[in-house]
Amino acid sequence: MSYPASRLYIDGQFVEGRSAQRVQVRNPADGSVLAEYAGAGPADLQAALDAAGRGFASWSRQLPLERFRVITRATALLRERAAAIAHVLTLEQGKPLPEALREVQLAADIIDFLAEEAKRLAARGVPPRLPGVASQTVLRVPVGPVAAFTPWNFPANLPARKLGGALAAGCSVIIKPDEQVAATCLEMARAFHDAGLPKGALGVVMGNPAEISSTLIASPVIAKVSFTGSVPVGKQLGELAARHMKRYTAELGGHAPVIVCGDADIAAAVKLAVQAKFRNAGQVCASPVRFLVQRARLDEFRAGFVAGAQALVLGNGLAEGTQVGPLIHERRCTQMQVLVDDALEHGAELLCGGQRLARPGWFYPPTIIEDAPPECMLQQQEPFGPIGLLDAFDTLDEAITRANALPYGLAAYGFTRDLATAHRLSQELQAGMVGINHFGISQPETPFGGIKDSGYGHESGLEGLLGCTEIKLVSVALS
Repeated sequence: MSYPASRLYIDGQFVEGRSAQRVQVRNPADGSVLAEYAGAGPADLQAALDAAGRGFASWSRQLPLERFRVITRATALLRERAAAIAHVLTLEQGKPLPEALREVQLAADIIDFLAEEAKRLAARGVPPRLPGVASQTVLRVPVGPVAAFTPWNFPANLPARKLGGALAAGCSVIIKPDEQVAATCLEMARAFHDAGLPKGALGVVMGNPAEISSTLIASPVIAKVSFTGSVPVGKQLGELAARHMKRYTAELGGHAPVIVCGDADIAAAVKLAVQAKFRNAGQVCASPVRFLVQRARLDEFRAGFVAGAQALVLGNGLAEGTQVGPLIHERRCTQMQVLVDDALEHGAELLCGGQRLARPGWFYPPTIIEDAPPECMLQQQEPFGPIGLLDAFDTLDEAITRANALPYGLAAYGFTRDLATAHRLSQELQAGMVGINHFGISQPETPFGGIKDSGYGHESGLEGLLGCTEIKLVSVALS
């Protein structure tokens, strides 16, 4: 598949946007222009809202089993088209093609799990305490039309969490993918379209982010808002949702600590750390960033970590053998350099990387910095790029205190072979998700979400489905 034309998807049709603003999509591997398209204007947004209202009325009335059949027809199409969609994903986002292919396949798995769970959302009976009351039943009902906003780092996976939960629950959904990576989301919409999803149950709009978010969230049609992205924008949209009494789910940034204890399998920890830290060029909200290693094992960990980072192959994601692709924007390279330079000015030591590559595209090499002081930007701000911080610790108390010192609380990790230490880390690390001896915390069956500044609510897993429902009590008295 060549790079497809990007059009809005409204009321069951792919249509040209009516905004005068043009969106230009560039290939991050070489900076070339992939496409240019018109974003959504006010009339397009109103049409999408009107369609979502009608779509909810029809889609929510379908039985969960019927919704399951439509949704799984769509995921079957996603799997059939996975190679072609992955090619589009790599073109617009840059990640290596094998990573893109796994992402599309995982997106289908996420949606399937949510559709399956929706078939068995159970009502709960509550025994009456008043005479004459025949039954009291607590139901889970669809919350209503959902406005969903996704960023650019996982163009298939992140929409899957939002579309899967909303559609499985019986909600209609208008999704705004990041304008840079809209084609992947549109191909997912095409799969639902071809699977027979009713008109209006799904809409896809792109354009001016501020205009779209303010219009959708303020609309009385929308009942729920779901956002994945930065902490500042997440807080802003949360305030807007609260002003209009909308349900809100936010998956925001992280700055994940990794505590490597002295008894850990260092070779295994290093291998997994290299893979996890530099996957998707570090552009992962749950990416490990702050590696805290017990001092006695620091030399061993450092040697393996640096060697592994330097051995990674950077290149165009479509090229065979590429392990690390480009960053999404040129401004991300600039930000990486600002963070690295600031750390070095504060006395940190550069172990590898640290300079943008002199080649076409937006490439920044795997970078490891040691002994960056607490006041430097890298220790306080999420880099969201291929930068890892390395520090030593002496006691577990010290490591846990340092791990919990930031306002982020999305993911945290620990490596140890001691059962008591593993239990302590799982209890005391302040994060919505904790991985012990591995980094694979995000699965279709498990909830994804953070605490503190890292988010509110969950997506994926049963919790992601419940987040798209409302509780209704039905109490029936004998007449």
